[in-house]
This record gives sequence, structure tokens and C-alpha cells, in this order.
Amino acid sequence: MSKSIAVAVLPFLAAVSAAAPAIAQDSAAGAKLYAANCASCHGPNRAGMGEMFPALTDVGKRLDAKKIKERIKTGGGLMPPFGQLSEKDLEDLAVFLKQ
Repeated sequence: MSKSIAVAVLPFLAAVSAAAPAIAQDSAAGAKLYAANCASCHGPNRAGMGEMFPALTDVGKRLDAKKIKERIKTGGGLMPPFGQLSEKDLEDLAVFLKQ
């Protein structure tokens, strides 16, 4: 019986270890997207620039990934919408910002 549990768990462990590099790649892609689209207002280190451009250093504590992607896509306040970004781009940015 313990053999069958081990056999059942192996595919799960393989999937988890395969996902780790993908997450790192998404974060790296998100960092590039941030530099190209967000850093001019929110700063290169996500520290923000005064009240007009808030810090994003803790945005992952305030918003879940879905809300982060929605805000990027639709904009809000002084932030313009970034509707040109693909769903993959939005996902990569959300992964990066949640770090």
C-alpha cells in the first residue's frame, strides 16, 4: 500500500519541481516588463515617486494577482491602461510584483 502512495505522489512532485523554473522565468520576464512599462512612474526599485506614483514594493500584500492584473490592464487614477499587454505579460508582471 505504501508503494501505491509513493507512485501516486511522484507525478505531483515532478510537476512541482518543473514549475519552479517557470516561476523564476515569469518573474524575470515580469521584471523586464516592469522596467519597460512601469519604472518611469513607479521607480526602478518600485519605491514610487511621491503621492502621485505610489510605491509597489508591497502591492502583493494589498492586492491579489487578479486585482494586480486588472489594475494594469484597465488603469485607474493617473495610471493609464496597459491594454496592449498580453495575458502572459500581465501574469509575468503580477508574479514579479507579488515578490
